[in-house]
Amino acid sequence: MFLTGRQAEIVDLAKAEGRVLVEDLAARFSVTPQTIRKDLNDLCDDKVLTRIHGGALFPSGNENVKYEARRSIAAPEKQAIGRAAAAMIPDNSSLFINIGTTTEAVGEALLDHRELMVITNNINVANRLRVYPSIEVVIAGGVVRGADGGIVGEAAVDFIRQFKVDYAVIGASAIDQDGALLDFDYREVKVAQAIIANARHVILVSDATKFERTAPVRIGHLSQVNTFITDSCPFEDIRVICQENDVRLIETSAVE
Repeated sequence: MFLTGRQAEIVDLAKAEGRVLVEDLAARFSVTPQTIRKDLNDLCDDKVLTRIHGGALFPSGNENVKYEARRSIAAPEKQAIGRAAAAMIPDNSSLFINIGTTTEAVGEALLDHRELMVITNNINVANRLRVYPSIEVVIAGGVVRGADGGIVGEAAVDFIRQFKVDYAVIGASAIDQDGALLDFDYREVKVAQAIIANARHVILVSDATKFERTAPVRIGHLSQVNTFITDSCPFEDIRVICQENDVRLIETSAVE
């Protein structure tokens, strides 16, 4: 889904405030309530927001936002996170790249690297990197999720376990204040856990909206990663977890 400027601002407001109301939005943008209702209906049809009487909520619960909508949310922040992660990965390295729109941003930022071996269960990453002769792409087998091109299931887990790589780039759909890393698909989580177990250095990439969401399946804990890259970290509890577990926290909003 392509978000208009007004729709993108509505999503930002919903993220910041938890909910948005039709009458308030109509006054804010100087448009009719009918126009706002259409915006909200479109956003809710694509699961960017969740409809309530008189307005909409930022989604939370058991179902993820659709892939194209996720790509639109916090896109500049994801690009900055991608550049920061890519800067940590030297040439002549081996790495996993997991499913996710932020991990895809890391893949984009790696295009000028040389002599990389990239093992991925993300068709979008594989398709983007495959044309670069200096990057060897190895793709997992398994069930392809039509919604986003992620490869999941036991076959993908078994495939990942064949490797021991220098770096892993992983994402999460939600991060709890206690440091739990969460996702929606238990099959994807099993692959992510195998990736964490078979990398020497784990890089978690996640924009700050993930602190505002919940998801039902546990990937692991923030203490299991080596580096956490986000645009900003709003919770002191998360900073403490990073400090106590020697997790390097990089906030791109403070760097760029």
